[in-house]
Amino acid sequence: MLDLSYETPKPKVIAGAKHDWELVIGMEVHAQVSSRAKLFSGASTEFGAEPNANVSFVDAAMPGMLPVINAFCVEQAVRTGLGLKAQINLVSAFDRKNYFYPDNPQGYQISQLYHPIVGEGEILVDMGPGVARLVRVERIHIEQDAGKSIHDMDPNMSFMDFNRTGVPLMEIVSRPDIRGPEEAAAYMAKLRQILRYLGTCDGNMQNGNLRADVNVSVCRVGQYEKYQETQDFAHLGTRCEIKNMNSMRFIQQAIDYEAKRQIAILEAGGKVDQETRLYDPDKGETRSMRSKEEAQDYRYFPDPDLLPLEIEQAWVDEIAASLPELPDEKKARFVKDFGLSEYDAGVLTAEAENAAFFEKVAEGRDGKLAANWVINELFGRLKKEDHDITESPIAPEMLGKIVGLISKGDISGKIAKDVFEIAYTSGRDPEEIVETEGMRQVTDTGAIEAAVDEVIASNPAQVEKAKQNPKLAGWFVGQVMKATGGKANPAAVNQMVSEKLGL
Repeated sequence: MLDLSYETPKPKVIAGAKHDWELVIGMEVHAQVSSRAKLFSGASTEFGAEPNANVSFVDAAMPGMLPVINAFCVEQAVRTGLGLKAQINLVSAFDRKNYFYPDNPQGYQISQLYHPIVGEGEILVDMGPGVARLVRVERIHIEQDAGKSIHDMDPNMSFMDFNRTGVPLMEIVSRPDIRGPEEAAAYMAKLRQILRYLGTCDGNMQNGNLRADVNVSVCRVGQYEKYQETQDFAHLGTRCEIKNMNSMRFIQQAIDYEAKRQIAILEAGGKVDQETRLYDPDKGETRSMRSKEEAQDYRYFPDPDLLPLEIEQAWVDEIAASLPELPDEKKARFVKDFGLSEYDAGVLTAEAENAAFFEKVAEGRDGKLAANWVINELFGRLKKEDHDITESPIAPEMLGKIVGLISKGDISGKIAKDVFEIAYTSGRDPEEIVETEGMRQVTDTGAIEAAVDEVIASNPAQVEKAKQNPKLAGWFVGQVMKATGGKANPAAVNQMVSEKLGL
């Protein structure tokens, strides 16, 4: 059972010239559904295709073309909702969101305003050992993406690429529960992690497959508690939406700037206008894009080409039964079963592939030792070479053998690093390396004793110093290890040196 005992972090407080202010943040995250076909057509969703190569008659809004729902996209939305412990609505419906823009050939976007497929859920956002923010998810709805306008190919003309038109999106809307820039970035990272575990979105922010609209407002200290009591949003101040954020770092920078901008306006006696803004990372500032539209501005109405979407509870139950172990549960299990620290368990479960690799290394072996080798040696080396775990030249079974050789006392930690280097660069089996390269640790007490006796006999002055200061015994250990080529069992050497010196 997952332990949900945690401390809630304090909200970010910003000192203005006159008052202290608190941040209030809500996020609308657009996650591209992992699907090979679009939401209402069979056209490909492949990224990087030639402009307008992945466009069907439906996507191009040709006369008489009717949308047909992609059932797999519905399944992915349900899977996501279940992963966020959310209510799954067995009846949902599609609406037309009407706006006219060149990248929107239909003149409307098919979305779900009134009856979304997923209701309220939650995400636990880790902010440090024993500290977490529980962020409520208000809803998840599915909708189609728009195309892309290209303005920099010709000085007099703009071009349209409709490849993204109709690509399936899940819009995941949070409550205004996030209280600082770091929390916003951590929320985005945690949501990305869950989606990747579920396989419902690849989380590729560079390609625009995961992006966020960040709603920011500021309020005086104490006002947020009044909102919690009354659910009256008036206590939270006027929000501004920062559009299309696809970087954790830029999300934090944009929130910081926007909060200070709003505070300066309010303290000067002005009024914050509700609007949509863009963040300019080069200038480090947000700028106005347009006034914030409300639902009525889009003239929403039920899509006449699509029937209400009805799904069976039995189907939802089947999807629930197929869910993988999710990050929080896996992290808790790693702490319990392998005796890992919260931090190490968090590192190993950050990506599902990392966790699976570690479990193969640790199978039937010392979990802590396995974690140490995966995190410090393997991850460190992969990061240095700008690779991820899927590109590791050493298989988990091979790294597991190194851990096993250390545990059995066949090799020392120092020798193990040499074995790792050879295995990593050559692909050779660690057990074969130890045998053919003569790297097996010397555990024969007779051989170790002979080396200790020789070092002691050759250094009488050091012996006297060590008897006065026992800490100098380490020097003898080092000399013995050097004399044996690092192959002597360090624990046996330590014990024998102490005995011989009478320490």
